[in-house]
Amino acid sequence: MNALEGMFLGVGAIAVIGALGTVLAKNVVYGALSLLVSLMAIAGIFVLISSPFLALVQVLIYGGAIIVVVLFALMLTHQSDAAENLDNSQKPLAALVGAAAVLSLALVIARSAWPATSTIPGEHTKGQLAKMGNELFTQWSVPFEVASLLLLVALIGAIVIARPETE
Repeated sequence: MNALEGMFLGVGAIAVIGALGTVLAKNVVYGALSLLVSLMAIAGIFVLISSPFLALVQVLIYGGAIIVVVLFALMLTHQSDAAENLDNSQKPLAALVGAAAVLSLALVIARSAWPATSTIPGEHTKGQLAKMGNELFTQWSVPFEVASLLLLVALIGAIVIARPETE
C-alpha cells in the first residue's frame, strides 16, 4: 500500500465515522456537526483523486451553505421544546435494511472490473472543466436559479413557522 492509498483509506474512514455520527447522534446539533465532518472528508477524497474544483464546490456549497442553513433552521425551531427521546422502534429494521444495502454495494464493487491505471489530469481535464462551466451557465442556469429560489422560499417559510406567536 502506498501513501496515497493510506491517505484515501484514512479520509474515507473519517467520512464513514462522520456519517455514523450523523445517524447515531442523540442531539440534532451534534448530528449536523458530524455531517459537516463527513462532508469535509468527502472534499478531502476529491482532493486525493485530483479534482480540486469538486473539492472546492463540496466545501463551499455543502460544508458552508447547507450546514449553515441546517443549523439556522435548528436554531429557529426551538429544539428545547421538542421531545428529548429520539429513539424509534424501527431501528432494528433500519439497521437490517442498511446492512443489506452495504452488502449489496460490496458485492457490486467486488464483481466489477476496475481499470488498473488512471490518467493524470492535464489539458484534457481543463477542456472538460471549461465545457462543464459553459454548460452550467448556459443550458443549466435557469434550473440552478429555480433551485436557489426554492431554497430561499423554504428558508423564509421556516422563519415564518418558527416565529413566536404575538397578539
